[in-house]
Amino acid sequence: MQKLVLFATGLFWLAVAVFAASGTTTPTAPAPLAVVAEKRYTRADVARHAVEADCWMAIDGAVYDLTAYLPEHPTRPSVIVPWCGKEASEAYKTKTRGRPHSPEATRLLAAHRIGVLARP
Repeated sequence: MQKLVLFATGLFWLAVAVFAASGTTTPTAPAPLAVVAEKRYTRADVARHAVEADCWMAIDGAVYDLTAYLPEHPTRPSVIVPWCGKEASEAYKTKTRGRPHSPEATRLLAAHRIGVLARP
């Protein structure tokens, strides 16, 4: 019986040694993903970009630099320029005529997002 206990104990420690030598580690939880904070802008920051050559808008709490997009917009820039430097959520949602923008327009808008509007 004593030989059996010694044999089993030796076998156990041999298995532990093989496991340790194989480099296998105990599984761990994955590292949490880093949350990247977006740049925050005040309404005053947005207001400093209120011309066609430098056009920012705040829409639904996000800030967008639409300067490069103005020449690509389907309508003339003069339709958008009055909203440069301002909070333009309602204008964007209704096109100032009661019609919403298309999902494609919303996708395009996302490409111009530069940050979020800081709460007062």
